[in-house]
Amino acid sequence: MNWLSTLLGNLNYGTIFFLMLLESTVIPVPSEFVVSPAAYHAAGGNLNIFLVILFATIGADCGATINYLAGYYLGRPIIYKFANSRWGHMCLLNQEKVEKSEKYFYDHGIAATITGRLIPGIRHLISIPAGLAKMKYWQFLLYTTLGAGVWNCILAALGWYLHAIVPEDQLTDKIMEYSEYIKVIIMSLVAIAFLYFLAKWYIKRKRNIRGEE
Repeated sequence: MNWLSTLLGNLNYGTIFFLMLLESTVIPVPSEFVVSPAAYHAAGGNLNIFLVILFATIGADCGATINYLAGYYLGRPIIYKFANSRWGHMCLLNQEKVEKSEKYFYDHGIAATITGRLIPGIRHLISIPAGLAKMKYWQFLLYTTLGAGVWNCILAALGWYLHAIVPEDQLTDKIMEYSEYIKVIIMSLVAIAFLYFLAKWYIKRKRNIRGEE
């Protein structure tokens, strides 16, 4: 994708918005190579770090809304048909991935719209089951903004940090290296949060049972 390489090599607020919009649909644009390099250049004085995060988050909201509307109005059969089509495969999509995002959404409820934005393989698809479930749009947009905002802040912090220790010709390799660490940490935090709320629900349920006896 020469056009993608061109856009990634010429990051400004417009390209940040556009690329993050694509990243939140089904087009395989890695957010790590949009927000972190943009923040890297912001640390050098070429961009404003707060505007980088803002435009990245607005782009993510718009892209997620497209997926939400597709799920809301098209329904599961058409979504699956596209996922299994040649165009879907070109977007690195298949039915199994969509089903995985659905399972995550239904297992974790509407909070999945926040936490799902932080999980690789789920992040760009979690909006589809939200649409399929007819989740209220204002809730969807609020939670998506929170999740996308947190993720973009993490990536921006990485890019800002790398500016102080890494020359630009090594930036891509370092982003890939640090991104793996970030994914492991986030997955661990999500798992801990899930166990916490599960334990909280279980304790509350036990108390209610005792109160009824």
